[in-house]
Amino acid sequence: MTTCPVSRRRVLAAGSAALWPWWAGSARAHHGWSSFDQTRPLYLEGRAATVQWRNPHVELVLELAGDLQLPADLKQRVLPRQTAPVDGPALLAAAQLPTRRDKRWTIELAPLTRVQAWQVPEIQPGTPLAVLGFGFDGEKGEPVLRAEYVFVGGKAYGMRSSPA
Repeated sequence: MTTCPVSRRRVLAAGSAALWPWWAGSARAHHGWSSFDQTRPLYLEGRAATVQWRNPHVELVLELAGDLQLPADLKQRVLPRQTAPVDGPALLAAAQLPTRRDKRWTIELAPLTRVQAWQVPEIQPGTPLAVLGFGFDGEKGEPVLRAEYVFVGGKAYGMRSSPA
């Protein structure tokens, strides 16, 4: 029995259409590094509102502290070494607060396997934490931050690469 090329195309088109909502949602949820303003490190602090431990990266919604300020000790914090060349002290020195006033930010951490390699404790809703990273689209678009470092439980974890 042979299949008509037109019928094969209809089946492929129907299958593609069925997958479109899933694919489109996945593509929107994941942002590459080029979408983030890496010239302006931002510091955010608050409590996790929601957390999703999954790939392509761990993601959480951070409810910002009402009195968000740069900590006095931020520039002196000890940062872990990563396999990628990241100048953590320079990022800490350049850190600033966001100019936008959103109280909730989506935080993109590293892929799940890398978060596990760092042995980051599983963040639950309500967990206090801070992040240093880069805003999406120069803070013009969504309130999304790609984390370079996450501070949880009194410890810093790198997100750019694996532990060195």
